[in-house]
Amino acid sequence: MPWPYLPEDFREKYRSVWVDIPNSLYDPVRGHELYNVYLDELEYAEECGFDGIGVNEHHANGYGLMPSPNLMAAALARRTSKSALVVLGNSIALYNPPLRVAEEFAMLDVISGGRLLAGFPVGTSMDTNYCYGQIPALTREKYREAHELIKRAWQEDEPFTFNGRYTQLRYANCWPKPVQSPPPIFIPGGGSLETYDFCLENDYVYCYLSFTGYRRAKQLMDGYWERVEEYGKDNSPYRAGFAQTIVVAETDEEAEKEYREHIDYFYNRCLHVYPGFADAPGYRTIKTLKANVTSQMTEQAFGNVSSMSWQQLIDDGYIIAGSPDTVANQMKELATSLRVGNIFCLIHVGNMPQDKCMRSTKLFAEEVMPQLRDMWPEYKDDNRFW
Repeated sequence: MPWPYLPEDFREKYRSVWVDIPNSLYDPVRGHELYNVYLDELEYAEECGFDGIGVNEHHANGYGLMPSPNLMAAALARRTSKSALVVLGNSIALYNPPLRVAEEFAMLDVISGGRLLAGFPVGTSMDTNYCYGQIPALTREKYREAHELIKRAWQEDEPFTFNGRYTQLRYANCWPKPVQSPPPIFIPGGGSLETYDFCLENDYVYCYLSFTGYRRAKQLMDGYWERVEEYGKDNSPYRAGFAQTIVVAETDEEAEKEYREHIDYFYNRCLHVYPGFADAPGYRTIKTLKANVTSQMTEQAFGNVSSMSWQQLIDDGYIIAGSPDTVANQMKELATSLRVGNIFCLIHVGNMPQDKCMRSTKLFAEEVMPQLRDMWPEYKDDNRFW
């Protein structure tokens, strides 16, 4: 849910779209209209037949206007009836106490009749360390403790005492309890090796959220599948997910004409992050640094998109774009090359107006999704993860 009214000279006048962006650039009157437009788009995705509709958590930024994804999911819970509510997610290390996440996720699951898909991200360095002031080197430890409390709160049938390093509760008692026991849990990640292990230890879905597309993601996802093998786990594609920017038009030529300006807006303004905010010292562990996995939230990571041709953006996998058949072929390549059974479709891009978003959504649902439904027939009955 980006702010679509950033000025053309935003990169020149402001050092970052995250953390220290002046809130004078925000207009609550326009914001009122915008929230309702975005909710309409998500509700329309359910009408079109998408399996889930997604919201996420970010703070002090023009990239995504959801400091509280649970509020957005609650609105969607009452106005939808079939799609999963994919909350990717609550940055659980930020909550004091994390029991609040257990309660609110349980509420969402009950209100929606058991449609919650719960995401537990560690959170970006911008959000966790700079916007909310968490100590970088302790963030992951706080995260693990918060996860322990939330899972136990869903499981226990009686009040219990929780004595953690960061949270102490004499009476931990989750009312209400979720319908699902527990809700499916997906872990969004940006490349940390510890996230691989955490997902495999708990049999959660590892979701790589990348802004540079599926072809650049192959090395990292290959590393994940190698780790799966080392753990002795099966290699079901439903252990993994990937987020991809996708735009669909009637023809390949129309896709470039209709969507190029919105792709440029997204990469040049919505992802204009000051490098000092992208990777606080201590945020990445030694193991991840030794593997040369660095932040993707910098221009150095994703390059100067405005200077790239439309075809280069497609060839390098930054975007999947074109006619329905062209998009379907690229989607098949994505799914098989990364071995992912869950794909998060980023269809609203940058300052895209509602009519374009809905047209792309409809074309994808009606003409692309049917070509992808039987991608993994040997795993059609694998319902362990969702």
